Amino acid sequence: MGIRMRCESWDVRRARAVVLVAAAVGLLTRMLIAANTPGPADVRIFAEFAKAVTVYGPVRIYEHPLPGLPVYNHPPLAGWMLLGLNGLSELGMSFATLIRSPASIADFCCAILVFEIVRRRAAQGTAVLCGVGVAVSPVLIATSGYHGNTDAVAIAFALAAAHLLADRKSPLAAGVAAALSISVKFIPVVVIPALFVAALRGGRPVLVRFAAGFGALFALVWGPVLVTVPQHLRENVLEYAGGTYHLWGLVRFADVLGLPDSVITSMQGGGHFLFALVCVAAGVWLAWLRPGQLPGAVGATLGLLLLLSTASGLQYLTWAAAGTFVLGFWEGLAYSCAAGLTAVLGYSGRSAVRWNELTLEVGAAGWTVLAVGLAAGVRRILAAQPDTPPKPPAERAPLGAPRTSRPSGSAVN
Repeated sequence: MGIRMRCESWDVRRARAVVLVAAAVGLLTRMLIAANTPGPADVRIFAEFAKAVTVYGPVRIYEHPLPGLPVYNHPPLAGWMLLGLNGLSELGMSFATLIRSPASIADFCCAILVFEIVRRRAAQGTAVLCGVGVAVSPVLIATSGYHGNTDAVAIAFALAAAHLLADRKSPLAAGVAAALSISVKFIPVVVIPALFVAALRGGRPVLVRFAAGFGALFALVWGPVLVTVPQHLRENVLEYAGGTYHLWGLVRFADVLGLPDSVITSMQGGGHFLFALVCVAAGVWLAWLRPGQLPGAVGATLGLLLLLSTASGLQYLTWAAAGTFVLGFWEGLAYSCAAGLTAVLGYSGRSAVRWNELTLEVGAAGWTVLAVGLAAGVRRILAAQPDTPPKPPAERAPLGAPRTSRPSGSAVN
């Protein structure tokens, strides 16, 4: 409480500077981990993917079998990223460090982004705590600094799209950010309909500009692949269902309850599309009812996707981390700590894809914390006044002007 009271006395620039420093410390921590640890098997796999992309190109990579490697299930922009990182590694830089840099930098940006989102909807002290929470989030440090992958980058672009559309009134840039999010990792596709619905609620000009930004970037990045190897893109990326391990959430609980393997196989097969549709419907519903709370709707949708996911991977825990801080500080803190412990235990074990019993139990606890946090966050979104998009607070009150207080509360109050 004392920290929050002191934060309320700061102007926005000072509050933003505090978050910026925390984000910089968080980035340095992640990069030190990346530079001094080998990382999980994905680091080696990405290095091999990068070599293959260099040989076959970011477009033709989808049609070539890669013996000894898992399916190349990354959207087109990831191929161009790997091409650039491989070029840097040939100059003498460590690829193991490079591959974990995009996610670490994305977390840096996301901390500032969450601060900007929350300060428009809650007390400034809450916004500072949420921004710092993202910067030092245990689960994000573990997944971005140690694991890498591109999940954090995709999430940052998805939240940026919501912020640009709902708060910055920049639908063209929001459309570009939305297309970038699914071009790095396909996971944020579940929030795209919600973004279009919010744009629609903003009026025809907003919808047209958002669609133009989205369509132009999508055509630029996805167009060459769709024209050249559409079948391979569909099989590798669009229909990818994740691994078949029974480690997380619904599949884990089904396994514990002793449900038939046919049920679990169905859940991880065609059933995962049904769960994705539930997430899409939830996001669209929230965006239609509360377009001004679009960042919270996007955060809740991504969290729900993780909650209902039939696949399991420690890097997937990233999906809900920043979004839960948008929903509320305590929700974000609880999830980050529970999921962070899951990630640390998982990465400390013999294999990141074979969790020991303790990791499984902590993961189940993290799933429960996420469920409770999402329920509380959605309730706050619905409690917000409809059709009243947030207005940015003044950067600095004029000298001698009376100070107005803003009620403290959750990130979506």
